[in-house]
Amino acid sequence: MTRKTPHKPQAEPLLTVADVAALDQCPEKTVRRAIAAGLLEAVRIGPGGRLLRIDPAAHRAYRRTLRA
Repeated sequence: MTRKTPHKPQAEPLLTVADVAALDQCPEKTVRRAIAAGLLEAVRIGPGGRLLRIDPAAHRAYRRTLRA
């Protein structure tokens, strides 16, 4: 008899500033400005918190606010 483990949904990978810029077809500087202004939520990771990563859900929320 085999046991079935419950399927865990895969978490979406975090996006880089370059990924968001490519998706939005804008310069990376625009994405960084949106993060600095608090319009786009980002997380700092890595040694010293140098790297920025954006949750895809946060990016979708940001896009919804731009359309409104």
